[in-house]
Amino acid sequence: MNAKKTLSMTLAAAMAAGLLAGCGGSSSTAASSTSTSTESKAESTAASTEATTDAAGKVYYLNFKPEQDEAWQNLAKKYTEETGVPVTVVTAASGQYETTLMSEMAKSDAPTLFQVNGPVGLANWKDYCYDLSGTKIAGDLTSDTYALKDGDQMLGIGYVIESYGLITNKTLLEKAGYSVDDIKSFDDLKKVAEDITARKDELGFSAFTSAGMDGSSDWRYKTHLANLPIYFEYQEDGIDNTDAIKGTYLDNYKNIFDLYINNSTCDPTELAGKTGDDSRNEFLNDEAVFFQNGSWEYTNLVGDGKPFTDDDLTMLPIYIGVGDEANQGLCTGTENYWCVNKEASEDDINATLDFMYWCVSSDEGTKAMANDMGFVIPFKNAVESPNVFVKADKEMTAAGKTPVAWNFSTMPSENWKNGVGSALTAYAAGTGSWDDVVTAFVDGWASEAALNAAA
Repeated sequence: MNAKKTLSMTLAAAMAAGLLAGCGGSSSTAASSTSTSTESKAESTAASTEATTDAAGKVYYLNFKPEQDEAWQNLAKKYTEETGVPVTVVTAASGQYETTLMSEMAKSDAPTLFQVNGPVGLANWKDYCYDLSGTKIAGDLTSDTYALKDGDQMLGIGYVIESYGLITNKTLLEKAGYSVDDIKSFDDLKKVAEDITARKDELGFSAFTSAGMDGSSDWRYKTHLANLPIYFEYQEDGIDNTDAIKGTYLDNYKNIFDLYINNSTCDPTELAGKTGDDSRNEFLNDEAVFFQNGSWEYTNLVGDGKPFTDDDLTMLPIYIGVGDEANQGLCTGTENYWCVNKEASEDDINATLDFMYWCVSSDEGTKAMANDMGFVIPFKNAVESPNVFVKADKEMTAAGKTPVAWNFSTMPSENWKNGVGSALTAYAAGTGSWDDVVTAFVDGWASEAALNAAA
């Protein structure tokens, strides 16, 4: 069946099933030409680079990561100047990627390059995905691990590997009388955080930045933090996905969330309105030692005009009191898979494949990915990233610590995440109970999985 004829079915399934969410912008989505835009229509904010010569095809990239918008716009401009191929980059605003993708794919001039977050996301869009098997970019992958397949077809390619954990201001930590070597478990983290809180007025800073539950920030807790109890349950049960999460480690999830909200820059009742920018700015202003976020934040914290140097920062694992914590690494993986729209014209498909390959193989492309975007890319010509958080992950892995896998791509739907997020917000505000969080987590998972199976 032609994919265009099944668009309404795909859109309905996508609304019911898992949506992209994650990093920084990782849980990004809604269209904007800059990372701070609040526009909701892609066509009103798309930034395209004009071709300097006639080209056989064109590229329209619907970007998932708002924090890299400017870098993508610059890279697209360079490519157009070099090749004459027009490249349009539209960046989806935080939390709106799937909605924007659905809207844009329904248009006659749809994206030629888009993203899915893994198997759940691919299930919604596989009818639109060009088979990348045998392409130049597929041949440059360092491992088939980063190929997203449906049977024998390669329908997506992971283009960035990222890590998240507790970004740590080592200078403030030392002012509190500790070093990163003092924190190797949840109990250690709890001891340090509660001591900082007890001396907050004396020290002039808090343990944690605000665990904001605004839509620009809540993905850090309903997705990234929620990954930890899922990961450890999967490890214990020897599985990599499930239609019925048991919630084995939800008490540990509660303990780490309680630690965040009771030892932060604000009262828990204020979290519903706290944004991602609030949390980042608190960290930038030396108001807190720990900031749960990922390697994608590096360029927002270090560089021209930024207050930190590499020597000031590191990233610690998110300990929740489970497993071999002495040998636990950062949460490392990807939920960013490039897909090419097979409904585009042959010229546009070829132009898109050429652009993708140039991004991950040319000097300009690989340097921009490493230096401007802070990415580690799984391709043969990758440039080593200067990102201090990437280096921390490499050091931990080299020391034998086990990275925590990104299992949140198996979460059944965006609706499930929103249910967990609402329950967490009410719990923090004192208007809901932890039992409500458990219900949203366990029962919500089962009901959303059932809807997916029926779709």
